[in-house]
Amino acid sequence: MRNALGLIAASVIAAVVIAGGWFFYSSRAEQAAPQTMAARAPEPLPASAKLAARDDVETTAALSGRQVAAAAALPAPAPAMPVQQKSTCTNPNALGVARVVEIDTTGGPGFGFEHFKQFDFLTDKEVVLTFDDGPWPNNTPAVLKALADECTKGLFFAVGKHATYHPEILRQVLAQGHTVGTHTWSHVNLNSKKMTEQQAKDEVEKGFSAVKFALGTNPAPFFRFPQLQHNPAIVSYFGTRNVAMFSTDLDSFDFRKESTPDKIVSNVMTKLDKLGKGIILMHDFQKHTAEALPTLLARLKAGGYKVVQMKAKTTFQTLPEYDEALLKDLKVPTSSARPISSVVQTVSQ
Repeated sequence: MRNALGLIAASVIAAVVIAGGWFFYSSRAEQAAPQTMAARAPEPLPASAKLAARDDVETTAALSGRQVAAAAALPAPAPAMPVQQKSTCTNPNALGVARVVEIDTTGGPGFGFEHFKQFDFLTDKEVVLTFDDGPWPNNTPAVLKALADECTKGLFFAVGKHATYHPEILRQVLAQGHTVGTHTWSHVNLNSKKMTEQQAKDEVEKGFSAVKFALGTNPAPFFRFPQLQHNPAIVSYFGTRNVAMFSTDLDSFDFRKESTPDKIVSNVMTKLDKLGKGIILMHDFQKHTAEALPTLLARLKAGGYKVVQMKAKTTFQTLPEYDEALLKDLKVPTSSARPISSVVQTVSQ
């Protein structure tokens, strides 16, 4: 009996000891365990930050595209047609666009009183901003920024070779709502005595095909002769191809060696104040033009001038033989000849 009672007491004591040990260690474990909480949901980016981030991506893409093109010496296949950005002007005092005119290019009309006198469509204090020789790294994007800051639009005459070097920049020109025409394949003087009619035609048509290749869509049927040298045979040819030709009303002379931003602004404003209106010739290829443009746009606004944007009623239809020749010269695989825009299209965004 005594032994039985002893065994029961020992069992009770052992149970108490085990329970105490478990309580001690479990309380220590709870004390040492890290305190956790649900992660805080990230706050949405402010609208301004989103826009800034988008701009950074676009600018970087332009620079990286240039580096790739320089390294590979070949442009990328024609991309899908860029989605034109919606006009969201945040500058309440912007120069803006006073009106948009649509040009029916049937028969090859000419504009710019230096060579063509027929169509006087601008009213007093109206200007058209035109830019030649791009697209070009740094300079063209700087021109685009200056125009965007004033919520205004221009007309760009792209050189075909430059378009194949930097297609991503030319796509930005179109995506930002500007009009894109052409300026030959290699910026040669089409009126040179050494230039045959067929060579001049090749320069024109190859230039259009190159710009189409870069944009991934047809450009406007707008053309400006390099050095404003109008080849009579090509003038007649444009009548059959329904291409509008552009001269100028006033030249900024921004291509001259002695040109500076201040001289560019002075040249334009002096001539403009005398004429009262006009198509202005500038070059997005030139660094000083990009530097001068913010000041020039401010002067135009202060002087009461208004910008008119020129658009074409239809796009230019390139000739298949020149499209094929361009792709062959650029050594683009035939499997890439079909533009992405004909295969993949955005139907909802």
